[in-house]
Amino acid sequence: MKIIPLSEGAFTVDASKKFIPFKLSEDEMADRNRGSLLVEIQPFVVITADDIILLDTGLGLIDDDGQFQLYKNLRDNGINATDVTQVIMSHLHKDHAGGLINPYTRQLAFENATYHIQQQELDYALEIGSASYNTDLLELLQQSDNLVLTEAETGFIADGISYEVTGAHSKFHRVIWLNEGGETIFFGADDAPSFHR
Repeated sequence: MKIIPLSEGAFTVDASKKFIPFKLSEDEMADRNRGSLLVEIQPFVVITADDIILLDTGLGLIDDDGQFQLYKNLRDNGINATDVTQVIMSHLHKDHAGGLINPYTRQLAFENATYHIQQQELDYALEIGSASYNTDLLELLQQSDNLVLTEAETGFIADGISYEVTGAHSKFHRVIWLNEGGETIFFGADDAPSFHR
């Protein structure tokens, strides 16, 4: 398996849930808003023998050149959006789910992919409508024939891909394991991040 990070950059985020770009090489940590977190937005692609798997989709940003950042990051690594076969979501907070939909077309960003989402997470996000979720985007996704919803606390998404709902970061957050050829990749998303400088 090959793992490719797709960094969208560092951001500060506070209780408003607005993501403010933070340039690690220029900005001062002390200048962040009081109580804000410093986060790296980083979806990942895993290439297996049979699939190109996207783990989370980032913020769904448009870069300074007017390009959909996630598509650009994929192209920079020799991958077209149409090559992605599986999109697996750890949870649906907007910094992880913003790239589910192409911001220009308002259609699925990965038309040839199967989207794997936890049913309870989707229901919860649409029910509470908090600033952590982009419910308009999730309503568009909910109408897709490419959507596969899982309900169990643990299980398999596909052959060699398993998950467990931990609820550690958000109510229905899940972690993912990918296994192939004796290798195991663990994706914890927001359950275990930290930034040190």
